[in-house]
Amino acid sequence: MTKPPLSSNKIADVSEAHAFFAANPDIDAVDIIFTNMCGVPRGKRLRRHEVIAVYESGRFLPGSAVVVDITGRDTEETGLVWEDGDADRYVKPIPGTLVRAPWLGENAGQFLTSFYELDGTPNDLDPRHVLGSVIDRLAADGLTPVVAVELEFFLLDISGGKPAPAKGLLTPHRSGDNQVYGLRELEDFKPFFDDLYAACDAQNIPLESAIAEYAPGQFELTLRHKPDALRATDDAVMYKRLVKGVAVKHGLEATFMAKPFAHEAGNGMHLHISMADESGSNAFASEDPEGAPILRHAIGGMKAALGESMAIFAPNANSYRRFKANSYAPVAPTWGVNNRTVSLRIPAGSPASRHVEHRVCGADANPYLAVAAVLAAMHHGIANRIDPGPAVVGNGYEDEASAGVKLPNNWFAANDAFEASPLMNDYLGARFVKNYTIVKRTEMARFYGEVTELDYDWYLRNA
Repeated sequence: MTKPPLSSNKIADVSEAHAFFAANPDIDAVDIIFTNMCGVPRGKRLRRHEVIAVYESGRFLPGSAVVVDITGRDTEETGLVWEDGDADRYVKPIPGTLVRAPWLGENAGQFLTSFYELDGTPNDLDPRHVLGSVIDRLAADGLTPVVAVELEFFLLDISGGKPAPAKGLLTPHRSGDNQVYGLRELEDFKPFFDDLYAACDAQNIPLESAIAEYAPGQFELTLRHKPDALRATDDAVMYKRLVKGVAVKHGLEATFMAKPFAHEAGNGMHLHISMADESGSNAFASEDPEGAPILRHAIGGMKAALGESMAIFAPNANSYRRFKANSYAPVAPTWGVNNRTVSLRIPAGSPASRHVEHRVCGADANPYLAVAAVLAAMHHGIANRIDPGPAVVGNGYEDEASAGVKLPNNWFAANDAFEASPLMNDYLGARFVKNYTIVKRTEMARFYGEVTELDYDWYLRNA
């Protein structure tokens, strides 16, 4: 197995762009994309002749774009707007991401970028660079994370104002029950899935199996694992955009919102992770179903860090509606073997396939930051040989004694824990933690400053 380079700071060479346009002479509308703290893809649309210059020397974009909130508004409190003069930084292309974007039309393409300072150093608020720095710390200890990202989403009809599970594309049926693993549900949306797989193939995204999930209109597809955590998360970022775009092409809305419906399952992002050693072998492999000692230490680190990482795993107000007992969304730092009621699951499989599935994140989390926080916790556990305690057997929702403490159950507590965390400040960077917390607290003030229909329903007459 070829190991990825030690440094995360690889920039695509201009030869990649020349080769792409030689193979795709019809492309003349190219989206340049960056992913900020909130995980929303943003950027510009360029003409073909503008793209080569980006590959040669980068493109100026305002540094404040890294810290806009989920709605796209500036976060002045970071000091990166007026005090900084809203100064430009560079974005530079990420290798292997210049691809066709077929749902946007026959002449459309896109590529991902990362932010750099004008002196060429990586911008330490860019989520991809934050992840890269954690990967480098693992690499220094001879470990290469092997990562797969699973994302759940809903296909919705929003034509009636309020979102509802979408009607099938081949039949007018609108699912109203939990047909988990239902094949008819996949068949009803075959045109969407056909275009989804074709678009993923066009973008070299390794999309595999599809299932109908545990709510009407909810689906999950698998991205194949990769021994390059940066590329695996690039795939996840590209995939989320692609799913939404293909859905719109079919008159649907796809959402990765954590909890679109109060009484249905929420959308999770499950992270499957193992560690390759310097020989390329799985360091977690073991005949023991609980894995090698290094796997248990990694789980110990993840358990210890879950509470202080929740601001990353559940980044929005809506995120916390997902965490309910007996909902397949974890509510405590628990681990177990072949057990979906825990936060950290070692799936069934052959000894060589031993890995951990991190089940806490909502699908609304930023993939770069979610993987960075998980890998930081794993490295912390491995370096300090943290004992995870006994594995949960049976219903993890009832096993609070082995969990120790519950996870923060609201946005305010999660951000306080994240800001105060020595571990997150160490691994993700103190400047990043400070600014991420500022962005989220600004969002909280804006969100809770709105008066909603529920306010009127509950309080207008009764208060």
